[in-house]
Amino acid sequence: MKTLFLKTALASLLTASLAHSQAPLTVPKPVAAALAQVQPEAIKAHIAYLADDKLQGRQAGTPGYQMAVDYVTKQLKSLGVQPAGDAGTYIQNVRLRKAFLKPGATFAAMGAQGAMPLTAGQDYIVYPSPELPATSVQDAPLAFAGFGISAPELGYDDYAGLDVKGKVVVIVRGAPRTFASTVAAASQDLSGILQAAARHGAVGLVVASTRAGTLPDLKRGTYSVLGPNGKVAASRTFAVGSRQQLYAAVNAATFQRLMQTAGLDTAQMFASIKSGKPASAPLKTAVSASAESTYQDIESFNVVGKFTGSDARLRDEYVVHSAHLDHLGITAPVRGDSINNGAHDNASGVACVLEIAKIYSKLKEKPKRSMLFVLMTGEELGLLGSAAFAANPTVPKASIVADVNMDMPTIIAPLLSVVALGGQHSSLLQPVSRAAAYMGITLEQDPEPEQNRFIRSDQYSFVTAGIPALHLKYGNKTADGKNNLNETVQKWRAVTYHKPQDDINGLFDFEAGKKYVQLCFLIGYQVAQNPVRPTWNKGDFFGQRYGSR
Repeated sequence: MKTLFLKTALASLLTASLAHSQAPLTVPKPVAAALAQVQPEAIKAHIAYLADDKLQGRQAGTPGYQMAVDYVTKQLKSLGVQPAGDAGTYIQNVRLRKAFLKPGATFAAMGAQGAMPLTAGQDYIVYPSPELPATSVQDAPLAFAGFGISAPELGYDDYAGLDVKGKVVVIVRGAPRTFASTVAAASQDLSGILQAAARHGAVGLVVASTRAGTLPDLKRGTYSVLGPNGKVAASRTFAVGSRQQLYAAVNAATFQRLMQTAGLDTAQMFASIKSGKPASAPLKTAVSASAESTYQDIESFNVVGKFTGSDARLRDEYVVHSAHLDHLGITAPVRGDSINNGAHDNASGVACVLEIAKIYSKLKEKPKRSMLFVLMTGEELGLLGSAAFAANPTVPKASIVADVNMDMPTIIAPLLSVVALGGQHSSLLQPVSRAAAYMGITLEQDPEPEQNRFIRSDQYSFVTAGIPALHLKYGNKTADGKNNLNETVQKWRAVTYHKPQDDINGLFDFEAGKKYVQLCFLIGYQVAQNPVRPTWNKGDFFGQRYGSR
C-alpha cells in the first residue's frame, strides 16, 4: 500500500506542478529569433567530429579525449564564450587515479567450525585501496547490515541497534520497495553506502552477490578522483576521508555460507528488508585480509566556459548546462569493431550544450544570471569529472543555482514527450513544464524507473552537492499514438548502447535534436531570468539530506 501511495503522490505532485504553471511562457522576440536559428545540421556536425574513429572513443586521459577537449574549447571560443576554468583558461584539471592490486592479497574467513575454504576470484575479490598503499584487518568480526542504508528520516536504518565499530560490514545491493524510485536509486549509491559504514565505525565493507554469476575482473584497475590536496575526493570503493581498510565482494554461495553459520534464514531476511524492516545482525565469522595497491595517476580535464549575466546583482549566480565529454575508448571487438565512438553517448549531449551556447551568443542582452557550460570527463568511470567539479567548482559553489544536464538524449525519433529526471524534487519542474508547453512537448513520468537513471548521470553529482539539478530524457509518446517509444529505445540499446555500433551511421533524428536543444535552453533561460533561485521542495529527501551543503 505504501508503494502505491508513493506512486500516487508522485503523480499528484507532477499534476499539481503542471497545473500551477499553466501561465504560458512568454519568450522575447530576440530569444525566439535565436531559438529559430538552431540547425539540425550543426548538431550532426558536432556529433560526427566527436564520434569519429580518429578520437579513438574519447576515453578520459587519452590523446583522443584531448582532441575532444580541443574541439569543444575551440567551439566555445568561436562563440565568444568566456573562459571559466582554472587560472583564466577553459580547462579544469581533473586528476584521475587508477588503482591496481598487487599480487599476494589475502582474505580469510574464520567461523566457529574453523577456516572457511575460499578461492580468490571465484568466492571473493579484494579491491585495491585508492588512497592507502597498504591495508589490513585482523580477526575483524563480520556484521550483516542489510542494504547498508542509514536513512532514519525515511524510517529505515540498517544500522539501528547494530554495533559495527571495528567490524567489517556485509551488505547486499538494493533498497526497500517502500522507497520512491529516485530515493531507492540514491540509497544504493555505493559512495553513500561506504560513508554510512565509515560513520558507524566499520573498518571495511563486503558487498555480497545474491545471484549466481562471476565476480568482477579487476585486472584493468578501479578509478577514483583526487582532490587538490592529493586525497581521494570521490570513489565508489573507498569512503572519502576515512581510513577504510577493506572493500571486497563475495559471491552468492559464500554469502549463503556466512548467513548459515550465524543461523540466519536468507529468505526471511530478504523478505524483511524488502518490506522496509531491517534485519541486521552480527555474524559468527571474523575476517582477516591484507592488500597492497599501486597507482597510475591520469591527468584529464573538464572544459568550462561562461556568459556573464546582465543583472548587476544576479550575474554573480550561475545556471549550468552540462554534458559528459568522455566515452569508453577501445575495447574488445563487437561485430568486428573495437572503437566505442559514443555518438549518442554522449557526443549528442555535448553537441546540445554547444548549440545552447550558440543561442546565447546570438542574444545581445544576456539573461540576468550568468550561464556556465561544463563539459566533463570521467562520467563513464563513475561520474568522476562531475564529482570533481561539484566538489571544487571553478566558481563559488554557493553561487551555482541549478544544473540542467544532457546525457544521451536518445534522439532517435520525433521528440514528442520528455521525462525530467529529478524534476519532482525541486522547483525546477515548473520551468520544465512551461518550456515543454511552449514547445508542444508532453511532460511524462519516467517510463523506466528501474533503470535508476537519476543517479547514473552527472546531474547527480550536483544533487549531492546540494544543487537542484535534472536531466531531460525521452518520453514514450509516438506519432502513431501507440506511445511505446521505450520499446524502440530498449531494442536500440540492446544492439548499440556502450558498443562500437554507437556511431554517426546509427539511428538519429536530428530534428529531435533541434527541439531538445530549444527545450533545454528555455529551461535554463527561465531559471536565469527568475529573481528567485530554485529551491528543493519542502520535506524533500534530497533537499533534507544535501540541501545544506
